[in-house]
Amino acid sequence: MPKRPTLALLRPFQTFFRLESASGILLLASAVLALIWANSPLSPYYFGLWETNVTASVGGFAISKPLLLWINDGLMAIFFFVVGLEIKREVLVGELASPKKAALSIAAAIGGMLVPAGIYAFLNSGGAGSSGWGIPMATDIAFTLGVLALLGRRVPLALKVFVTAVAIVDDLGAVLVIALFYTAEVDGVALLGAAAVLGTMALMNRAGVRHPLAYLAVGVVLWFAVHASGVHATIAGVLAAMAIPSRTRIDSQEFLVGGRRILDEFDDAGVEGESVLSNHGQQAAIQALETRCEAAQAPLQRIEHDL
Repeated sequence: MPKRPTLALLRPFQTFFRLESASGILLLASAVLALIWANSPLSPYYFGLWETNVTASVGGFAISKPLLLWINDGLMAIFFFVVGLEIKREVLVGELASPKKAALSIAAAIGGMLVPAGIYAFLNSGGAGSSGWGIPMATDIAFTLGVLALLGRRVPLALKVFVTAVAIVDDLGAVLVIALFYTAEVDGVALLGAAAVLGTMALMNRAGVRHPLAYLAVGVVLWFAVHASGVHATIAGVLAAMAIPSRTRIDSQEFLVGGRRILDEFDDAGVEGESVLSNHGQQAAIQALETRCEAAQAPLQRIEHDL
């Protein structure tokens, strides 16, 4: 195929994002840029940006919030959805799969929450900031993983797994603290609605629904219900992750046998024409192989990888 100019333009970016440290570099560079901007003469524009009002409406229903709250309640819900997928995977087949494996990470996370909160509560007891004891409890999982990614292969794998598990358990604890102690007012009807939506997602899982778009649609409804209840909307991300299917339709042996047969069919169809566009046999084989690949992957795995 002829080389396209876009390939030459995109190649440096593709090369960069293949680096294990790419996400860490971007995260830390953004943090440095934000610190400089927020402490420069242009700082009013920085803080004004976060106060910009953004409105989403459907018919007569509308949510209007500053950009900062859309990030805290919306994008952070997606972030915690990914964290929830990681938690579920680790509980099923990873470092949290057994009490023995999980004990050290859980103990470290609990200590990492209780000790900072205790120190804060002691120093601020009876003061105006005494209710802020939950703030020092949370490990910033984004920066934790970003720094590990930045160091790349120089960090031992065992340390990466341990720190990631600690950060995940710690963040789960922080989300529970937000829900239990920092929710000003709870709307019982909306909370029951959220429970019903979550039950619907669980039933979809049991019924064998596997397409990510189906869970996305119901997950958005769950987010709105949790948000309306008064509970921090990031909870919706963790709850939705628990309902994502973690089973495959076929095992590795079925995939191997079926995949080889389909590739043979693709090869045999080569006599029909040189282009796949005009070769119906090759088109059918490609579609069959794509279906086979999806069946061999759990939706949890595919969604986590894509996000």
